[in-house]
Amino acid sequence: MADVVVYTTQVCPYCVRAKQLLQRKGVPYREIDVSFDAEERMALVRRTGQRTVPQIFINDQPIGGCDDLYALERAGQLDPLLSA
Repeated sequence: MADVVVYTTQVCPYCVRAKQLLQRKGVPYREIDVSFDAEERMALVRRTGQRTVPQIFINDQPIGGCDDLYALERAGQLDPLLSA
């Protein structure tokens, strides 16, 4: 199973949707909540160049946000990434 990391905040509806998709698929993931952690937020910016959440990584590959995750699912490309 793939290593999945999701950067989130507590009040982000897109974060909730992304996590729901992963949960429905039975995919374990590590959530990094950057709501009140400025250092972790800066690590996210350094890693992605983005301040927005969610930011999703599968096997250290940046996937993007919630819309990107759902687009991969609709295109049938998410499951192959998750099984790698």
